[in-house]
Amino acid sequence: MSEALLTRGPAARFLPAAGTAPALAFSICTLVNDRAQHAAMAESFAAGGFGPERAEFIAIDTTEGAGCDAFQGIPRLLEAARGRYVILCHQDVRLLEEGAEALLARLAELDRLDPDWALAGNAGGTPEGELAIRISDPYGEDQRRGRLPARAVSLDENFLVLRRAAPIGLSADLAGFHLYGADLCLQAGLAGRGAWVIDFHLRHLSPGRKDASFHAAQAGFEAKYAALPTRLRRIRTTCTKLDLRRSRLGRWLWRRRRGLG
Repeated sequence: MSEALLTRGPAARFLPAAGTAPALAFSICTLVNDRAQHAAMAESFAAGGFGPERAEFIAIDTTEGAGCDAFQGIPRLLEAARGRYVILCHQDVRLLEEGAEALLARLAELDRLDPDWALAGNAGGTPEGELAIRISDPYGEDQRRGRLPARAVSLDENFLVLRRAAPIGLSADLAGFHLYGADLCLQAGLAGRGAWVIDFHLRHLSPGRKDASFHAAQAGFEAKYAALPTRLRRIRTTCTKLDLRRSRLGRWLWRRRRGLG
């Protein structure tokens, strides 16, 4: 059979040739429950060089009644995105002195260091159990921790960059608004792709919160990955320590201490 590509129906769309870059560099994707916050974030990015010739903004409303959490919404955002890089960020991040050109330079550095990289962020846990951070937030101004870029096994969700040439997905059996950065990192690792903390400085207005929904998300995350044959036993994130080899009794005691039953 001489045809290398089979199509189905007259509306079939051919993929671009290898090496053809998407028209846009960035898709900036956000789960939104405060439209004023999102508008301020988008204005900050536009002022930093993420104009319409370079970037698109895509959002999903997650306010009460919308019925969409991060693990449901992010796949929809990724499907809609057209940029070469997909930025998943919180509605309350703001650019500072660095913008699109600086981010492109940091990502080009990753291309040289790790041609198979899939994920980048501004804060996360390293394979050695340390933290690597470049951020300003309520915990401190102009924070710089670790030697960057640093390999990561978890990334904070305030700012994530996904490379569409190295696609990865979220677990379908997790839910909520927490730890999807760690899930993406583990999914990248299972696919043989890298995750990194890069030197890209921005401001996150929120300190985050560890409430009952966070503890429930951690319990579900640990239970899922404890059943998989990963080489990692413990993962440090910016806000917790995940134990992927906790015994059944240990998980029960952990849940009981946090009022999860």
